[in-house]
Amino acid sequence: MEQLSLQEDIRRATEVLRNGGVILYPTDTVWGLGCDATCSAAVKRIFEIKQRSDSKALIMLVGNAGTLQRYVNDIPDVAWELIEAAVNPLTIIYDHPAGIAPEAKAADGSAGFRITGETVSQRLCNSFRKPLVSTSANISGKPAPRVFSEIDRRIIDAVDYVMTARRNDTSASNPSSIIKVGAGGLFKIIR
Repeated sequence: MEQLSLQEDIRRATEVLRNGGVILYPTDTVWGLGCDATCSAAVKRIFEIKQRSDSKALIMLVGNAGTLQRYVNDIPDVAWELIEAAVNPLTIIYDHPAGIAPEAKAADGSAGFRITGETVSQRLCNSFRKPLVSTSANISGKPAPRVFSEIDRRIIDAVDYVMTARRNDTSASNPSSIIKVGAGGLFKIIR
């Protein structure tokens, strides 16, 4: 496939997301499957593509603090401190975010969000202006693809759009750290 300009690649991906589609895209960690985190039907498709139980929560990416604040009503001070101190990608699980699909939340109503600082995913999130599901682009139980060439063909064939950005990037990265932040500023390291 031809390499699109980043602007055109993001425009096409954003259009698919706004129409309830599923995309394959590079993130600040691994290659991810993404969809509109506020759309139940799209979130359900993610679980189908991954052949994964829908009882597991998904991570959402946002491009900036303002978007995070629109979906998480009460962000404890300790969460902001952790975000500011993080040198690697950090996902924080918040209690009872608002406005996202119920299927994207854990059984206890919590959900994980990460503010991405990576160019492609940040520009995509800022173009879309809503939380974007970000789950590793693998069949459940298989290793997460750290580079595009590791993605299972079944995943590529199942999505509505595959971004061209960073397909040739071979600098592998790791999944994010995950911390759950609760009432009163208590937090627990998950990964």
